[in-house]
Amino acid sequence: MTFRPDTIALTALLGLLTALGPLSTDMYLPSLPSLTTELGSTPTEGQLTLSAFLIGFASTQIFYGPLSDRYGRRPALLVGLSIFVLATVLCAIAQSMPLLIAARFAQALGASGPIVLARAIARDLYSGRRAGQELAMMASIMGIVPTVAPAIGGVLEITFGWRSTFIVAAAIGLILFAAVALRLPETRPDSGAPSTPLGMIRIFGRLIRDARFLVYVSLVCLSYGCIFVFISVSSFILQGLYGLSPIGFGVSFGLCSLGYIGGTIAGRHVTGRFGIDAGIAVGITLMALGGVATLAVVIADVGGVYSVVGMSTVVFAGVGAALAQSMAGALMPFPGNAGAASSLMGVCQMTFSALAGVLVAGILDAGLFANQAMPLAVALAALGLAAAAVYLGGWKVRAAARAGE
Repeated sequence: MTFRPDTIALTALLGLLTALGPLSTDMYLPSLPSLTTELGSTPTEGQLTLSAFLIGFASTQIFYGPLSDRYGRRPALLVGLSIFVLATVLCAIAQSMPLLIAARFAQALGASGPIVLARAIARDLYSGRRAGQELAMMASIMGIVPTVAPAIGGVLEITFGWRSTFIVAAAIGLILFAAVALRLPETRPDSGAPSTPLGMIRIFGRLIRDARFLVYVSLVCLSYGCIFVFISVSSFILQGLYGLSPIGFGVSFGLCSLGYIGGTIAGRHVTGRFGIDAGIAVGITLMALGGVATLAVVIADVGGVYSVVGMSTVVFAGVGAALAQSMAGALMPFPGNAGAASSLMGVCQMTFSALAGVLVAGILDAGLFANQAMPLAVALAALGLAAAAVYLGGWKVRAAARAGE
């Protein structure tokens, strides 16, 4: 029996495929100090296990989409999941830090495919408002991972040691491989997309010349940038400046994650009634208001950590509402090249977000502001307002897309 469209089972599978990357990062974080010690390494080298994964994850998304447009979603998915499972097993048995770093890079090569291909499958099966709703439900499942994965990883670390986190991740990858192999039908439309390097370049060139794609991908980048900026500096600010304990920081991050999940639910309902454009409007409004409010409470020094976390939660809710709908808007015009569109969107999303995170972290390290919370507040306000400007400035493009829903 195969997974069928408009079923909870298919949505859950696609959501878990998109969550494989965050799961691979968040679940092992509590074990980072112990694995560094056991492998006789330094904290700096231990951090390279995270950097290597992020580099591999961002750099290889570009290939999965075009290849799946040519050869099918299922083969590309099975290849990616195979690489993920084998590399994760290698992580679990690694006896040196250089081998673990190399295995983490290989793990990312496998994990980067499912997130691209799950979005392409959603575009294959759904269009217009329904595609936005499906991507929002997938985003809700993906949003749960940062909330629960660190806690699961902590329990595994205390009970069985750091290698157990990779064993569990490999088991999850193997289950997903079996589900795809046994129950997921091929969804790729018969587009005859080229797989040669020149053909791929032509497809990407057509995408970046399309105004609709550029507007929606810009909104994806600015929305996801808010999350990455928060991840990059929030621990230093909330713990170093405001004195939160590691548990308190975890609770604060969990609240922001719940805001994100709530935003995806709200965006899905608004999109179902009024269309993708309306869902994005709700999200962008929350992002801009939340970002400006975060800056205001930091400047006024009102409410301390409670105000900063509360306003950041509003920003996360806006991201949850806007991100999935913006992704749907970017993929809608390209049913025959949904894989390539998803790949290019993913690369832009990860590259922009990583650069934004590095920039804000650098400003924090340089001490350019007397108030250490200011870099985060300025970044959230700037990203929210920039997203609002792109949204309002692209009204003609959005109107054309709305007419096609």
